[in-house]
Amino acid sequence: MHKAFQFRLYPTKEQAILINKSIGCTRFVFN
Repeated sequence: MHKAFQFRLYPTKEQAILINKSIGCTRFVFN
């Protein structure tokens, strides 16, 4: 999961949305 946070170094609106979706999915799965 921590690898996803590396993309914050190059934040764009589109990437941020995709990252938020992927993080939301991982949170849903692991919870």
